[in-house]
Amino acid sequence: MFKKLIALLIICLAIYFSFDALLPNNISTIDAPETSFSTQRALIPLKEISKEPHFLGNKNHQKIRNYIVNELEKLGLETQIQEDYSMSQWGNLSKPKNIVTRIKGNDNSKALLLLSHYDSNPHSSPGASDAGSGVVTILEGIRAFLAENKTPKNDIIILISDGEELGLNGADIFVNKHPWAKDVGLVLNFEARGSGGPSYMLIETNQGNANLMKEFVKANPQYPVANSLAYSIYKMLPNDTDLTRFRADKNIDGFNFAFIDDHFDYHTALDTYERLDRNTLEHQGTYLMPLLHHFSNANLNNVKSNEDYIYFNVPLFKTVIYPFSWIWPMLVIAVIVFIALVFYGFKQKALNHKDIVKGFIPFFTSLVFGGIITFLGWEILKFLYPNYQEMLHGFTYNGHTYIAAFTCLTVAICFYSYHLFKASEKPVNLLIAPLFFWLLICVIVALKLEGASFFIIPVYFGLCSLFLMIRQQKPSLILLAILAIPVLFIISPLVKMFPVGLGLKILFVSSIFVVLIFGLLVTIFGFLKHKKRWSYLFLCFGIIFLIQAHFNSKFTKETPKPNSLLYVLDTNENTAVWATYDDMLDTWTEHYLTDNPDPATTLSKNTIGSKYKSSFTFTKNAAVKNITKPKIEISNDTIINGERQIAICITSQRNAARFEVFSDTTNVFNAFLINGISAQKDKVSNKAFQERENNRLFSYYVADNEPLDMILSVPVSQKTTFTIYEATYDLLTNQALNILPREENMIPKPFVLNDAVVTKTTITLNN
Repeated sequence: MFKKLIALLIICLAIYFSFDALLPNNISTIDAPETSFSTQRALIPLKEISKEPHFLGNKNHQKIRNYIVNELEKLGLETQIQEDYSMSQWGNLSKPKNIVTRIKGNDNSKALLLLSHYDSNPHSSPGASDAGSGVVTILEGIRAFLAENKTPKNDIIILISDGEELGLNGADIFVNKHPWAKDVGLVLNFEARGSGGPSYMLIETNQGNANLMKEFVKANPQYPVANSLAYSIYKMLPNDTDLTRFRADKNIDGFNFAFIDDHFDYHTALDTYERLDRNTLEHQGTYLMPLLHHFSNANLNNVKSNEDYIYFNVPLFKTVIYPFSWIWPMLVIAVIVFIALVFYGFKQKALNHKDIVKGFIPFFTSLVFGGIITFLGWEILKFLYPNYQEMLHGFTYNGHTYIAAFTCLTVAICFYSYHLFKASEKPVNLLIAPLFFWLLICVIVALKLEGASFFIIPVYFGLCSLFLMIRQQKPSLILLAILAIPVLFIISPLVKMFPVGLGLKILFVSSIFVVLIFGLLVTIFGFLKHKKRWSYLFLCFGIIFLIQAHFNSKFTKETPKPNSLLYVLDTNENTAVWATYDDMLDTWTEHYLTDNPDPATTLSKNTIGSKYKSSFTFTKNAAVKNITKPKIEISNDTIINGERQIAICITSQRNAARFEVFSDTTNVFNAFLINGISAQKDKVSNKAFQERENNRLFSYYVADNEPLDMILSVPVSQKTTFTIYEATYDLLTNQALNILPREENMIPKPFVLNDAVVTKTTITLNN
């Protein structure tokens, strides 16, 4: 009994340590040595940067830019402001203003570039995490570096970019228009997609990652959190960062460092100085300092490689790497060893066919029912709590509690399955099924998702356990628990990482991971009596977590409801409506839309640019207010070589924050120039805006109230119609509208045009 308790204690400690080792536990103090990174010192500029929203074009934007420039100049650095128009691949046009400076090295080799962005997301986010945390990480890191009074080998370029939130616009103009871009050999980019948790390292490269990973290991950051599976998934998702422009446009490699937990704060009014996890900021510092020292003196001409490496982090050993070329040999060896051990087990009479076959039943049952119940469970919860749909993040405030609940419920299913089917009195027979499935998964990932091939590591330790159990009728449970540590160290964090990173809709993947871990732990659990009681125990834990989640499901001051409201004036029809993106109205929105709103049939025809392509849901007629419409001038309308060329200038009369421009998908544009930037043309038809999914042409985010100038070429016979939305973010302060303030348990909904006074103007260019 004592040995069983020790084995279970080892399992519990391994799970705890697998998470505890991801983040530093101590925060560096304000009186830390001048040559070291101090989180407390970094918090001082962060408090200033994150006082108010400072998105491109708003009044605080220039204030924050000047503050950062001043902080860099305090360090003796000469700064410059780079500005130009940029049109992103997302169809967003803006004029970002980058902050750029350079520390000279003693060699003419490639430069190391430190990167983050200072603009917050429009329109209500203070941007403490995204990406004030990145800015102050660089400021504090450079301060500590310069305090050493050592000249690096490589130049160090610092780029605090602008317009990242709008479409990587600042990175675009640096990479493609700044003369220093050609000098860059490597980029370290600091980002955030939440307000806490460990910072994940993700590589950006067009080639192999072998040399990058070798150098990363040499730099030896203290708390590396990285695995090649995460980057394989990252490459499949539309979550680009500024670093993407370096890789895609100039083939410049780099490392992203981004934390993703507490995702519900991302791009919201909750992204504040107070809510940023201090341990997370410390974690960013533990990446920057060793990497800055290493790469400022490394040969950055040698980071390219045609070879890829598998990599993953594990406590004590930090980052483990090995070549992709080992994937199949390691897999083949594991399969051969597995088959050999099965034959050896039969020879030793430790295994028998009947019990092995029976062993597949509880494992497969757990795998299927764990995944299905979790998948359906989340769908049922969304039905029972429709307010969750208002959180476009896909991760609720009580999301961590749901992860714990379904983890416990899955463990309960596993224990009950092994109790119900009573597969074998010899646990060694139970280990064959999970090892078979693990090997099958390793074959699949080797073919389809090579970055996950480190899954073979737990298999090898599982094979060691199998050998031990075949050799000894009563093997040491403590030794078997020690052999189970690798699967807990490597896979346990993934149980949390997947739903945190991809949303609670992916909770079923966590359940599958739990079953896979449990399968390799049958080496210990198989010896436990009263599996039914263990099942009931974890069922109780699961129910307790669900109850806790229920009591935390309501929107409060600390966990507010995201909602949306806009006033939209049609200047052609002289009519107005209140509009929302919300599926569920609340007391604040109902005050304007009533409890019987109209479907947003007309407005939803034009989907205004947003992260998730959200459309308006409801509208309600509103009183027409005296909102000044934009000034639209056609300065040129001529026919040249059979094409009609038109110049249109649109000027806001009320300091607009953005314009949205739409035109029917049937309209043909031979060429389209926007504030001097050419719209990308289709390679086959050589037409602009040819491959559109809807009527949207582009969004223009205004800085310094500069007008929107469009020069376009269309067929002579074409009747061209534009619908132009002009938006200001002054809904709550506009005296003509007299909007009530939100209640304390509400915040503006992120990712959409919100809290806006919008004018809609349609212009038709007759043939």
